[in-house]
Amino acid sequence: MVARIIVTFTTILMILNFIKLVQAESRVPCFFIFGDSLLDNGNNNNLNTTARANYPPYGVDFPGGPTGRFTNGRNMADILAHVLGFGNFIPPFASASGRDILQGVNYASGSAGIRNESGSHLGTCIFMDWQLKNHQETISRIVNLLGNKDATNVHLNKCLYSVGIGSNDYINNYLMPEKYQSSRLYTPSQYATLLTQQYAQQLKVQTYFAN
Repeated sequence: MVARIIVTFTTILMILNFIKLVQAESRVPCFFIFGDSLLDNGNNNNLNTTARANYPPYGVDFPGGPTGRFTNGRNMADILAHVLGFGNFIPPFASASGRDILQGVNYASGSAGIRNESGSHLGTCIFMDWQLKNHQETISRIVNLLGNKDATNVHLNKCLYSVGIGSNDYINNYLMPEKYQSSRLYTPSQYATLLTQQYAQQLKVQTYFAN
C-alpha cells in the first residue's frame, strides 16, 4: 500500500513538472483543432441546429458565461492549449479574424462526424470534410498575412493539429436505424472499415498545406 502511494505520488510529480516545463514557453506557434462537441467552442452558435451550447447551464464556470462549449467550463482543447503555453483561447472559426489565426483556429462542431450525414437529424453541423474546407480558407488567409506560400508552409509545419471525431458516426448515425440507412447497408465490420478509410483520406498531410 505504501509503495503504491509512493508510485502514485511520484507519477503526479512527474506530470506536474512536465506541465510546468511545457508552460514555460509555447512549444508550437499555432494549434488547429478539428472535431465534434467535445472540442467545439462556439462554431455551432449561429447554425440551424439543436446541437448548441450557448445558453445556461453550459458555461456556468467559464469566464463570461456560455460560449458554445458543451461543458460547464473549459473543454479539452482549452486545457491542452493552456498546457502548451498559449495565453489566449484558440478562437472558433466562426469568429476568428486578423492575425489571431496565426496562433490557430478551432473548427470543431457539435454533432459532426467523419461522414457528412452523421448528426444531420439535429440540424446543420460542420462535418469533417467541411472543417477541412474551412481550414483551407484559413490557410489562404495566412498566405495573405505572411506574404507567400513558402512562409505559410514553414509556419504550418510547426503547428500542432488535434482531431477528435467519430463518435457521432455511431451515436448519431449507425445506431439510429430509424433515421439513417448505414446499419442496413453495412455490417459493423464493414462500417468500421468505411470510417477508417474515409478518416485516413481526410488526415492526409498534404491536405493541410498551401499549394
